[in-house]
Amino acid sequence: MISLREINADNVRAACDLELAPGQERYVAPAATSIAEAHYEPASWLRAIYADDELVGLVLLFLDAEKPEYGVWRLLIAAGHQGKGYGRRAMQLVIEHVRALPNATELLVSYVPGPADPSAFYRRLGFEDTEREEHGERVMRLTL
Repeated sequence: MISLREINADNVRAACDLELAPGQERYVAPAATSIAEAHYEPASWLRAIYADDELVGLVLLFLDAEKPEYGVWRLLIAAGHQGKGYGRRAMQLVIEHVRALPNATELLVSYVPGPADPSAFYRRLGFEDTEREEHGERVMRLTL
């Protein structure tokens, strides 16, 4: 059972301690960075990803209903929990959440291109390449 839960005083330390698999550092910022950035961005939506009652990752969204603009800012599944379908299920929950938001017509995600980038993962979820780059990252879109 995968669920998305708020990060709070009870789980923030465990969330900060989530570790990436070796070599993924160039593709995903550390969890502590995501938590700090979310604290200072009013349009952020940060959730811990749980498999049953075990913290296995986090997801950070940018949700601005006024524009409207919705995007996955960061998805992190800890090293020991990758390859189990947790990221896919978490993204399905994210997509369901965004679909329910006002004027949501698309969900964006960006990634750092490279040999082990997550583009194939996002394609399997229905995202398409926009052929745009922002800040050195490739942008993909899911039409909702």
